[in-house]
Amino acid sequence: MLELRNVTKIYGTEPALSDLSLTIGDGALYGFVGPNGAGKTTAIRIMAGLLHPDAGEVLFAGRPVAGGRELIKNTGYIPDSLGIYRNLKVSEYMEFFASCAGLEGLEARRRIEELLSDVDLTDREDYFVEALSRGMKQRLSLARALISDPPMLLMDEPTSGLDPGTRYEFKKLVSGLSDRGKTIVISSHILSDISEICSDVAIIDQGKIVISGRLSDVMNRVTAGNPIVISVDRDVTKAVKLLKEEPRTESVTVRGNDILISFSGFPDEEAVLLKKLVDAGIPVRSFARQKGSLESIFMQLTGGHDRLIASSDDYNE
Repeated sequence: MLELRNVTKIYGTEPALSDLSLTIGDGALYGFVGPNGAGKTTAIRIMAGLLHPDAGEVLFAGRPVAGGRELIKNTGYIPDSLGIYRNLKVSEYMEFFASCAGLEGLEARRRIEELLSDVDLTDREDYFVEALSRGMKQRLSLARALISDPPMLLMDEPTSGLDPGTRYEFKKLVSGLSDRGKTIVISSHILSDISEICSDVAIIDQGKIVISGRLSDVMNRVTAGNPIVISVDRDVTKAVKLLKEEPRTESVTVRGNDILISFSGFPDEEAVLLKKLVDAGIPVRSFARQKGSLESIFMQLTGGHDRLIASSDDYNE
């Protein structure tokens, strides 16, 4: 649906994005992961048509985009902050943006009621926007972004600052929209948010994509380099001797009855190794590659960052 080709954006003398390319397919729930300052917001704003790249091009539905008008028409943008709307009620906020989308009268009223119901804000219609909690503001921003029923939603740090319960409810809303066929891009520095709901992922650092693809494929690519953990009931010394004789075994570490080996073989060779252990009479309880996480992938690819949050339990009051 949306493609960025060799996009560069420079502020002053500093590149926010450098030769960045990525493809977001129809119906994807795409996670855009990176620490604060990595270039996520700049990329999201370019996707939304709010910024123009200094170099490279943006394609929507396979066609180059001239200016931002087509992107603005086809995307719903949810910034990391709702903005300031003093003395404006929720209903008035929605009516204003409905009019911007060309909806009026009964059609606008029905659409507003439908969307406020979807985000569970029907009972807040007469509340002033500035009096809403951050979680309610994010849900209101989502309702506003859906007014024109765009095929794509772009969310910039939508769960940042939310408590765990509110974050969970927001992620349920996003997953429901994805199930209804929306293409969704979520930028975040909270890794658990991405790994729990996204189908695809791109990791960005210092304005460059370091890895991208289906989340499962990205995880598998990195997990393939992780050690194999072998748990045995007994005969640890015998098992270690056998493992060290294997030409693709690069190192062996023993932790009680668990043996960790760095093994450079393919999955079929792992199966042969397991069979050798069993045939040698060694009681193997478990045999598996150590699972990777999105956090470990980021650490491997970029050397880690103290601006990256691994757990969804970290939030600002």
